[in-house]
Amino acid sequence: MSTANTAKLKEQFEAGLETRADFTIDQPMHRYGAVDHAVWSQLYTRQAALLKGRVCDEFLAGLERLNLSAERVPSFDAINARLTPSTGWRIVAVPGLVPDCVFFEHLANRRFPVTWWMRRPDQLDYLQEPDCFHDLFGHVPLLINPVFADYVHAYGRAALAASDAGALPLLARLYWYTVEFGLIRDAASPNGVKIYGAGIVSSKGETLYSQQSDAPNRLGFDLERVMQTRYRIDTFQKTYFVIDDLAQLFDVARTDFAPLLARLANAPAFTAGEVHDADRVFTRGTREGWEADGDI
Repeated sequence: MSTANTAKLKEQFEAGLETRADFTIDQPMHRYGAVDHAVWSQLYTRQAALLKGRVCDEFLAGLERLNLSAERVPSFDAINARLTPSTGWRIVAVPGLVPDCVFFEHLANRRFPVTWWMRRPDQLDYLQEPDCFHDLFGHVPLLINPVFADYVHAYGRAALAASDAGALPLLARLYWYTVEFGLIRDAASPNGVKIYGAGIVSSKGETLYSQQSDAPNRLGFDLERVMQTRYRIDTFQKTYFVIDDLAQLFDVARTDFAPLLARLANAPAFTAGEVHDADRVFTRGTREGWEADGDI
């Protein structure tokens, strides 16, 4: 857990927000002030307009079905009233980043942790750790899609079952390059791809960069390749992996991860910007020889 998140927990403890053993809290609706609602509204309005023609249809359908408010931070209970009957998922409020084992336990039981607090007005374009807008607007609309919902559930179960700590980096890369920063093929899109990853969906800069920049690689999704590829958390992505459709994630969800994790445990990792002859290349980035410093 980061120092910043530890400080956030201390702040909320002092504010009387009781954190349970599973790191969940009751969403403190009374704590949202006018500034919080204004920031939510500004981000929602900006991203909803920007994503038209850039995000996958399934995300837009989920956004409509959830009927998220564009004016104020939504009630998690109201969202669950629509989400849970559809796919069995529900969202739970948390103070911020939670330990890996806790996070996987939630996913394995179809609970998605959503940070309760909103970023400040001076953090509209960049925030180091996830806030309510990233977690709720970015992740939850696709959890009402049965295929994507099953994929995230299967991922949580696989991660929870991975007792070997050496497997966690492999699973982290899979989550990063799909749930957070995944692209999907779309022949109708001008560049042939659309967005589905929450880290892109919730960010103006990454939305434009992932779609329009010539700098990054855009490679066809391959499970083993993805799990062997390092990534960056401090800048735009060097490489995006492109799935053919959400059904491809359904196939991933049916993977027997145990032998795969064992086989890849000691395999060499690729740097975030590498392109290999075996890769299915949609676009090769213009940034030749990306520096590996900072890759995770």
